[in-house]
Amino acid sequence: MEILGYLASILIGISLGLIGSGGSILTVPVLVYLFHIDPLLATTYSLAIVGLSSIAGVVSRLKQKLVDFKTIFVFGLPSIFGVFLARKFLLPAIPSTIHITNAINLSKSSFIMLFFATLMLTSALSMILGKNKKEIEGILPVYGLTLMLVGLGEGLLTGIVGAGGGFLIIPALVILAKLPMKKAIASSLVIISIKSLVGFSGDLIHTAVDWKFLFSIILLATLGIITGNFLNKTIDGAKLKKGFGWFVLAMSIVIYFEQFWTPSFIK
Repeated sequence: MEILGYLASILIGISLGLIGSGGSILTVPVLVYLFHIDPLLATTYSLAIVGLSSIAGVVSRLKQKLVDFKTIFVFGLPSIFGVFLARKFLLPAIPSTIHITNAINLSKSSFIMLFFATLMLTSALSMILGKNKKEIEGILPVYGLTLMLVGLGEGLLTGIVGAGGGFLIIPALVILAKLPMKKAIASSLVIISIKSLVGFSGDLIHTAVDWKFLFSIILLATLGIITGNFLNKTIDGAKLKKGFGWFVLAMSIVIYFEQFWTPSFIK
C-alpha cells in the first residue's frame, strides 16, 4: 500500500501543476488510506505537502505572467486569515466524539473526512453543472466585498480539513472575479501555497512531525507539479474545468462510501 502511496504522491503534484488544484483532495485520502495516518495529523501534513510543492508551480506561472496579484490581495488575504482562525480556534473546538443519536456517535476523524467530502461534492457540482462560457480576451476582472467574504469563508472551511482549497478557490475566481481559467489556476496556486504554509506553521506548535517521511512526499509531489506545469501548456482551460469537476465528484463518492461502510464510523 505504501508503494501506491508514493506513486499517488506524484499524482498530487501533477494535479496541482495541471489544474492548480486537486492536490489536497488527493493528499488527505492518500495519507489516511494508503499510509494509515490519523486524519487529524493528515490535515497538518497535507498543508505542508501542498504548500511547499506548490512553489514550483508558482514560479512557472509567474514567468508566464498569469498571476493576478489584485485577486491574491482581495481574495487571498481573507483566505489566509480564515485558515489561521480555523486551525487556531475552530479545529480544536471540535469534540473528539460528536453525538448524532442515542445509538450513533461520530468520531472527530470521521467528521473531518465527511466534511471534506461534502466540500468536494459541492465544488464538483458547481463545476460540472455550471455553464461553460467561452473565455473572452480582455475582459476586466471583478473585485469587491463579495470576493473578500468568499475568501474568508473558503479559508475557514479548508482550514478545518487541511486542504489547499483550489477546488473552491478556482470556481470562486472564475465565477465571481471573472478570471480566465488559466489565470484563476495560477492565482489559486499562489494563494494555496501561502495559506497552506501559514496553516502548517501554526500546527507545528502542537504537532510531532515525521520530517523524513514528509519531505519524501513533498519531493515526489514537486516532481509531479513540474510535469503538470508542462502538460498545462497544451490543454484547453474549459476542458480542464469540466474534467476536474468529474474528478472531484468521484473522489467525494469514494470518501462517503468508505466512511459510511466502515465500522469505525459508529463508535
